[in-house]
Amino acid sequence: MSAKPEVGFVKEASRQILAGGSAGLVEICLMHPLDVVKTRFQIQRCATDPNSYKSLGDSFRTIFRIEGLFGFYKGILPPILAETPKRAVKFFTFEQYKKLLGYVSLSPALTFAIAGLGSGLTEAIVVNPFEVVKVGLQANRNKFTEQPSTMSYARHIIKKEGLGLQGLNKGFTATLGRHGVFNMVYFGFYYNVKNIVPVNKDPTLEFLRKFGIGLLSGTIASVINIPFDVAKSRIQGPQPVPGEIKYRTCFKTMATVYQEEGILALYKGLLPKIMRLGPGGAVMLLVYEYTYSWLQENCPIFNKRVIKSRKKKKTKMRLSYNCILSFAGNAIAACEGEYCLHGGHEIEPLTSPCEWDGKGPLKSAFASLKTTLLPPKKQRK
Repeated sequence: MSAKPEVGFVKEASRQILAGGSAGLVEICLMHPLDVVKTRFQIQRCATDPNSYKSLGDSFRTIFRIEGLFGFYKGILPPILAETPKRAVKFFTFEQYKKLLGYVSLSPALTFAIAGLGSGLTEAIVVNPFEVVKVGLQANRNKFTEQPSTMSYARHIIKKEGLGLQGLNKGFTATLGRHGVFNMVYFGFYYNVKNIVPVNKDPTLEFLRKFGIGLLSGTIASVINIPFDVAKSRIQGPQPVPGEIKYRTCFKTMATVYQEEGILALYKGLLPKIMRLGPGGAVMLLVYEYTYSWLQENCPIFNKRVIKSRKKKKTKMRLSYNCILSFAGNAIAACEGEYCLHGGHEIEPLTSPCEWDGKGPLKSAFASLKTTLLPPKKQRK
């Protein structure tokens, strides 16, 4: 039996990274204003806070009136810089963890969930420093032109607080919880439900099927992981009393918020979060899948099969059924497909619209072709 030619790991990884990065960039550009509003809700303490927003509509009106249109894009540079590697890591590591878990006897449902958890934890390690800078910039209520630049604010954090867990990496455990839980639910729900709901032949309905499942995945994951998100924003954002650190660790912050403000305070910013990560989650998955397919079909550099040759390491001869049948003297021209000659090793079908059982008039054609083109078995070393 001949081994099927496989796309190399580097090319496969390149497709996953490019598709994942594209998904992240599109999602952040579309949904960042809602992320700003979500962060503002999460860092406000209570209704008596003079900077408190009364409602979602009030937050949009106030930000636009005081800070202008660009106020909704505060802190966008860190996620843009982070989003491409972040989402690339997210999807690439998910695929790799899923592949590794294939060697373990787990149900598909559990495999998707655990692979998602692993990808979320890995993603959190990459993104946390960017999140610290982003939250600090989003918490700034000055006009867009008056706030510090991304690089100057990052340098300020490093100079004042360092690179550790109280500086550029503060809120690390909360970020691990946020991304780990989100991705576990997000990928687990999406791929399990997607495998249950039948595929639709109509392209529009198929798009809507995937979008609907992605929307539900992002929404459910947001509802489950938001307490970690609130804790992260409190730790990384400005403290209630300047110079005094009130929020330090993830679970202690959750306990403090619950004791002082009630259980609903752990769900602050849920509506803008759902508005962002519901459709945003669907956008990411669809952009990833369609970009991945496009790269697979239209970019030969990411799709070229690597075939080892007996004389040359990378040679490939493609022969259609019609060529094979003509060569063997058979008058059957109904089948059209493609065969690949593995550099003098085996002939293997790549695509075929018909199913051939190895019998009938084609058998002599293949036998004749192999006898002519391939050397005797003793020479195939």
